[in-house]
Amino acid sequence: MRIALIPGSFDPVHNGHLEVIERAARLFDEVVVAALRNPQKSEALFDDDERREMLEEALTHLANVRIVSMTTLVVNVAQEVGASAIVKGLRAVSDFENELQMAQMNKQLSGVETLFIPTSSAHSFIASRLLREVARFGGDVTAFVPKVVAQRLEEKFAGE
Repeated sequence: MRIALIPGSFDPVHNGHLEVIERAARLFDEVVVAALRNPQKSEALFDDDERREMLEEALTHLANVRIVSMTTLVVNVAQEVGASAIVKGLRAVSDFENELQMAQMNKQLSGVETLFIPTSSAHSFIASRLLREVARFGGDVTAFVPKVVAQRLEEKFAGE
């Protein structure tokens, strides 16, 4: 069985993430999506449980995808779930340099390969950071996120 791990902060999950997950689900027998807290990023808008719930709701149409939370190295999770590959989405060339460095480190630490899947141009500009900012100031993000995420963003910023 070919298993892929897709790690990310998914704060929040958006249509670019979904595209990469859906494409990986066609390539692998099982896809494990691992929501993590990235200490290099700003404080999370959604907690671990909220992000996991949104992922579960947004991915119900994919029978070969499961969601886990992680608090350890990506390679440790990859080994725990038996992943033969880590899948990462690329939006632009600017993503590549950092992702390549991580892929090389992960390969040295564990032997697990990284597969890069570029997003389509329709999703290449979408970033969770931008979505949080637009939603915070009352902008409409419904075209960029699953319905459940749009609702959660609206609820999150309703009191501001």
